Amino acid sequence: MSTAAIEKKKQVVAEIAEKLTNSKSTILTDYRGLNVAEMNELRKQLREAGVEYQVLKNTMTRRATAQTDLTDLDEHLNGPTAIAFSDEDVVAPAKVLHQFSKEHKSLEIKGGVVEGTVVSDEKIKELAELPSQDGLVSMLLSVLQAPLRNFALAVQAVADKDGEGEETQEA
Repeated sequence: MSTAAIEKKKQVVAEIAEKLTNSKSTILTDYRGLNVAEMNELRKQLREAGVEYQVLKNTMTRRATAQTDLTDLDEHLNGPTAIAFSDEDVVAPAKVLHQFSKEHKSLEIKGGVVEGTVVSDEKIKELAELPSQDGLVSMLLSVLQAPLRNFALAVQAVADKDGEGEETQEA
């Protein structure tokens, strides 16, 4: 093997290691059975969610996991493997891949890394079931607003009652 080819492979391994390190969420999938149109649709959905999706060689990925202390991921590196990397959103790749796998049984979620911790496919499915960040924020706001709303209603009720008492005294 030429020196240039070895250097190119080292560069690819370094890039994968960097993605594994910088990614908030990394999910490994087996895409066997998806046709070209389905694969393109999946890539489009992931791209719209800000997720990078690549088919990578398992040997290169194993070398990258060794560099990043994520060797527990190696057990999922068998057969055709495509990896989704998300630098920004932890939940987005899990949601897109889980939903797509429901509609296309050929797509199998193998496992992944969430915020530096290797997780099983079951954990990724649990993550996919969580509400989005916007949904969680709106839930929190409604919980925080409830006591204020109840207090405002109580004050209004007292004010209405006092207003009725004044009308009776004037008459």
